[in-house]
Amino acid sequence: MKQFLQKSLTPARQTAIDEELAKMVARDYQPFSIVEDVGFRNFCQALNPMYAFPSRKTLTQKFIPGLYDAARASLQERVKTASAVCLTTDCWTSRATTSFMAVTCHFIENYSMASCLLDCFEFSDRHTSENLAEELHRVAREWGMENKVVCCVTDNAANITKAIQLLKWTHHPCLAHTINLFVRNALRAIKPTVDKVKAIVEFFHRSTAATQKLKSTQRQMSMAELKLKQECVTRWNSAFHMIQRILESKDAVIATLAVINAPVAPLSQEEWEALQEACSVLEPFDQVTVEISAERYVTASKMLILCRGLQRVTTEHQSRVTTACVKDLVNSLSSSMDKKFHRMEYNAVLSETTILDPRFKKAAFSDNRAVDEALQRITTAASRHRQSSHLQGGHGGEEGAAAHEPEEPQASAVWRFFEERASGDTATRNPTADAILEVRSYLEEPLFQRSADPLRWWETKALIYPQLSYVMARRLCIVATSVPSERIFSKTGQIITERRNRISPAKLRHLVFLNANLHTVYVYYLTRYSTNMAVIHDSQVFS
Repeated sequence: MKQFLQKSLTPARQTAIDEELAKMVARDYQPFSIVEDVGFRNFCQALNPMYAFPSRKTLTQKFIPGLYDAARASLQERVKTASAVCLTTDCWTSRATTSFMAVTCHFIENYSMASCLLDCFEFSDRHTSENLAEELHRVAREWGMENKVVCCVTDNAANITKAIQLLKWTHHPCLAHTINLFVRNALRAIKPTVDKVKAIVEFFHRSTAATQKLKSTQRQMSMAELKLKQECVTRWNSAFHMIQRILESKDAVIATLAVINAPVAPLSQEEWEALQEACSVLEPFDQVTVEISAERYVTASKMLILCRGLQRVTTEHQSRVTTACVKDLVNSLSSSMDKKFHRMEYNAVLSETTILDPRFKKAAFSDNRAVDEALQRITTAASRHRQSSHLQGGHGGEEGAAAHEPEEPQASAVWRFFEERASGDTATRNPTADAILEVRSYLEEPLFQRSADPLRWWETKALIYPQLSYVMARRLCIVATSVPSERIFSKTGQIITERRNRISPAKLRHLVFLNANLHTVYVYYLTRYSTNMAVIHDSQVFS
C-alpha cells in the first residue's frame, strides 16, 4: 500500500539528490558507470523508490560539469579577495601515457591558511620553459591573479625554474624535493644492505605461505602483526619506512626465514646494527618532510629552523655511529646540507617569512647581518604600502565609516580647531617612520608559543600593526614544498583505475578539480554560515 501512496519527488528534491550523486562520484573516485550498476541501483531504490536515476550521459555531460562550474565560480570569488597568493605546480604522466600539469594556490583568508586546486589539465606540448610559462600565465590570468603571485614553489628541474624566471615571479625550490635528492644520494652508502632488505621484503610479498608464516611467528612472539613495507623509488622516505618496519619485526623475520629456508640472503648482525643506526639518522629527515608538507598551516617560516636543526642533529650523529657504512651516510648528509643550506638566512623568502612569524622572529637567526637586511626589506615593503594607501585615499575604511556618521552641526564648530590640527598631523606623518615604529614595536612583543597558529596572533594584532599585517599576508602564504601539487596526482592515479582507464582528459579535469576542492568549498560556507548565525544571535541578545 505504501508504494501506491508514495509521493513523487519534487523537482527541487530530485535535483538535490542528483547533485549529491555527482559529489559522491567526484569525492570517492567512483566510475560514471556506477549509475548502471545493479547493486547500487537496488540500494538507492530501497532508500527512495521514487528517485529517477540519471543516465551515465546525463551524469557526465550535465551534472559533473554543472557542479564543476559552480565550485569554480565559488572559489574564484574567494581568490579575488586575497591580497597575495603562492602557487605550486608539478607535472605527471598517467598510465595511459597522457601528461598532466597541476597548479595549486595558497593564500591567507580570514587569518587562516586556505588552499585550492586551480587547474589540472592535459599538457601534451613539449615541457619547455616557454610552454610551461605560457600555461602558468594562462592559469593565473583566468583566475585574475597575475599581479598577486608572490612566490611559486616547484621542484628543482631546470625547465620549470626558467619558466618562472620568464614570468618574473619569485621562485622557491621545494624543500621536500631538495631533501629527497641528497638523502637518496646518501643512501648509496648503505645500498648493499638496503638491497638485501628489499629482496627479503619482495620475497614475503610474492609468497603467500611466507607471509602467513610471518604472521603466525609474530603472534607466537606476542608481536604486532605488521606487514613489511616496500620501497618506492621516487620517495627516499619509503626506504626509511621499509627499514623501520623490518626492524620492528626483526626477530619474527629472522625466525621465519630460518624455518622456511627462504631463498634470500639473510642479514648479518653487523647489517642489522647498521640498519638500526641508519634508521636513527634518517628519522629526523622523515619528521621534517612530514611537517613541511602540510597545507593547512604556515610552513615556510619554519624552514630556517628545521634545516639548521637537521644539520645539528646530523653533526651529533657523526660522533655516535659506529658502523663504517653509516658513518659514510652521515658524512654524505652533512656535506650535502653544507652546500644546500649555505647562506639560507640571506634568502629573502625564508628570512622575511621567519621574522614575520611571531613564534620565531629574530630568534631563528645566527647571523645578525641577515636579520638587518631582512628587516630593511620588510620595513621598505610596509612603508610602500603606507604610501600607496595614502595616495589611494589613505584610511579608506575609516573615511568610509566617517561618511556614514551622523552630522553634528552644533558640535562641529567647537571641535573645528582640534580637527584641523589632527588632520594636519596625519597629512605630515612619514610613512617610513611609521613603518620603522611598527617593526620595532612588533619585535619587542614576546614570542608566541611555538605550537600555536601564528595567524591567530596576527588576527588579534592587525589593528596595531596594519602595515606589517599587509606584508605578513604576502609572506606567510608561501608554502615550503610543492607537495600539494604532487598530492593531486596521487588522487588522479586513483581516479584512473581499470574501470575508467579511458576517461577523457576533459572529464578527468573536472573530477580532479571537484575532488580537491569540494571539501574546501563546503567548509568555507559552513564557517560563514556559523559566523553569520553567531552574529544574528548576538544582535538578538543585545537588542
